Amino acid sequence: MSGHTVRSFDEELRHLRDIIARMGGMVESQLALATTAMVKRDVALASRVVEADPQVDAIDREVAHHVVKLLALRQPMASDLRLIIGAMRIASDLERVGDYAANVAKRSLVLAQTPPPIPLGPLERMSRMVQEMLKDTLDAFATDDAPKAMAVWRRDEAVDEMYSALFRTLLTYMMEDPRNITPCTHLLFIAKNIERIGDHATNIAETIHFAVVGEDPEGERPKGDTSTLAAAELGGPNGAA
Repeated sequence: MSGHTVRSFDEELRHLRDIIARMGGMVESQLALATTAMVKRDVALASRVVEADPQVDAIDREVAHHVVKLLALRQPMASDLRLIIGAMRIASDLERVGDYAANVAKRSLVLAQTPPPIPLGPLERMSRMVQEMLKDTLDAFATDDAPKAMAVWRRDEAVDEMYSALFRTLLTYMMEDPRNITPCTHLLFIAKNIERIGDHATNIAETIHFAVVGEDPEGERPKGDTSTLAAAELGGPNGAA
């Protein structure tokens, strides 16, 4: 970010980046804690994640307020305008990530009441992969690193493939034993929430690329084969997607 004649403008842009970093750190922590709560069947930890969600919503509103102020008072152009608008879009994606992490925690509260029907290792690995994607996009935003953002963009396909494999595994368990239907359904919702967090990390990567380069990424977003799942798409953030 180059310096401006008006030093206070630089300070305001740095403050905007700081807010995004704080919000990103919070949702990263939410997802990590929700995953730990699921694996360890930790009701108290899951409850903490759910209770923290309004804080993320408050930061989203803080970003919107700051963006409106910058647009009204500074009338930014070119890369400054892309950064400011991009920050607002990133905040919106992070707010959704917070929602999905809270949903994972809510499902974990239910799952803690019964033994899991399958090992949770694959689901945990999928979540860790998404956490790494989220971290890398936030690092890319902090350093205006478009190539790093695009590396995240290309990793979304692997998350889709992991989700598809989990979906098929859980469906098999549900068909083999009706007693597995309820816990496996909750795990399906959790898997879908995590997959959608990966999508939002990819959205952020695209926003960073545009903010830095001034153009959208070339080509179609890499996606895994989810054609077999089309008939079972699981709805909105208060449910799964």
